[in-house]
Amino acid sequence: MGANLIANYGETVAMILFGIGFFNLLLQRNLIKKIIGLNIMDTAVYLFLALKGYIAGRSAPIVADGVQEVEAYINPIPSGLVLTGIVVSVSVSALMLSLTIRLYRRYHTLDLDQITVRLKKEGL
Repeated sequence: MGANLIANYGETVAMILFGIGFFNLLLQRNLIKKIIGLNIMDTAVYLFLALKGYIAGRSAPIVADGVQEVEAYINPIPSGLVLTGIVVSVSVSALMLSLTIRLYRRYHTLDLDQITVRLKKEGL
């Protein structure tokens, strides 16, 4: 089993990063730290997809020097998914940070427990 972990070190790193982000998301009370945990999880997924899409010895899917055999190029789908995911992740992070700023301006704290208590006091 140890040999498989070493041979697939990239996937192992992606899983460890995902775990770190997941536990950060679960255990932190600070909203900024939760957003950071979610971004770590996103990065782990992008790393995993990039590793799965890479094939050693092949090049980017750009026809060069007249080589048109499919076996000479990598699959472009994982790369496209990673680029799309990064764009969506940046947008979601911006939205989460803007909502966090609004919550801080209203409740003067970033602690999720304190915000929840104040919401219950307001009757919302």
